[in-house]
Amino acid sequence: MTVIPRDRHTISRKDISENALKVLYRLNKAGYEAYLVGGGVRDLLLGKKPKDFDISTNATPEQMRKLFRNCRLVGRRFRLAHVMFGPEVIEVATFRSHHETASGEPTDRNDSQRGQNGMLLRDNVFGSIEDDAQRRDLTINSLYYSVADFTVRDYIGGLSDLQQGIIRMIGDPETRYREDPVRMLRVVRFAAKLDMGVAAETAEPIPRLATLLRDVPAARLFEEALKLLQAGFGHATYLKLCEFQLFQPLFPLITRYFTEQGDSNMERMIVQVLKNTDHRLQNQMRVNPAFLFAAMFWYPQLEASQKIAQESGLAWYEAFALAMNDVLDEACRSLAIPKRITTLIRDIWMLQLRLSRRHGKRAWKLMEHPKFRAAYDLLALRAQVEENPELQRLSSWWSEFQVSAPPQQKTMLNTLGDDPSPRRRTRRPRKRTPNQDSKRSGGNNA
Repeated sequence: MTVIPRDRHTISRKDISENALKVLYRLNKAGYEAYLVGGGVRDLLLGKKPKDFDISTNATPEQMRKLFRNCRLVGRRFRLAHVMFGPEVIEVATFRSHHETASGEPTDRNDSQRGQNGMLLRDNVFGSIEDDAQRRDLTINSLYYSVADFTVRDYIGGLSDLQQGIIRMIGDPETRYREDPVRMLRVVRFAAKLDMGVAAETAEPIPRLATLLRDVPAARLFEEALKLLQAGFGHATYLKLCEFQLFQPLFPLITRYFTEQGDSNMERMIVQVLKNTDHRLQNQMRVNPAFLFAAMFWYPQLEASQKIAQESGLAWYEAFALAMNDVLDEACRSLAIPKRITTLIRDIWMLQLRLSRRHGKRAWKLMEHPKFRAAYDLLALRAQVEENPELQRLSSWWSEFQVSAPPQQKTMLNTLGDDPSPRRRTRRPRKRTPNQDSKRSGGNNA
């Protein structure tokens, strides 16, 4: 163990959340060991502002609940204590130990349990801080800061790796990946986020074991996908996911359309939407996962629509609607995208069919749609990616129309002239019942 005294590191209490300090002080006062640990310590040492502050202690979750009235216990696989301070949650974990005794015998199966493939199903074996340091995933996330003496404790060389810019898995990487395949995604995420290299022994097993991600619940992979792609470094992460062959288990439908040259419309779309997302996040602007996924899956959706239309003879609108179901169903098999998001994706896609229909009051009605702006942004991305003159003209028209005064908007609509947006019906005639014959059927404005 290496103990770094206060005068040899850059961590200051003024940079630590007041609520995290309250938890640390109360645990120490009650006689427990307690340390700031993980990403909070890592980021403070790098001079960055931590996103959150996690704590590790020798107090058990039940002891935590007795000590803090504003505490709730969460997790089955990893039992954690969440201490609630309004919108801020301080996560407290009890020191974890190994899953075997010194003689190699397994610990109590009620506390630790593995699946047949080596994946940890339950991990509530408690131990000392030395044990806990060995049980963490990456060396750079295994540094401990104490408010008792203001020292940083390093048990496995994490400070050296942090200074050298190396992502290194603690223990045998293949064993650790089999215990929890999501650790492979964490390696890639931190390498991209911190612009660090990956140690050779940490990197080598990843392409071989990438398919283990298929054993991870789709709901968990959805949350991991958001961390990977919507945290401000999505483009760099995407490149590393492809390099380590981890993108395919997350997005098998998309990788089916990858080309050797990497220059298809879909691949250019992914690069551009991720760069745009990174730009927005770095400028403190909001992002919506529905738009990201709508853009990423747009070309698979388009190709599926064309295939259905050709094979079934259905009208384009109907083929497009059927393809939406197929594409989103397949996407949700690997990532459990919530219905609230798939609903928005459908809206954004369906509006792509309506944006060229601007005559009469349609343009104004379209702008009233809650997802108009997202649909317009996707149209602009498509125009940029495809370099299609017609799409570029349409995108430019909408750009001008949105910022124009009503009189100018009216003039723009009146001068559409021979605009290539047909008013003809897109549906094939259907046999109608006598009741339906008495009704007039208008164009599709939905």
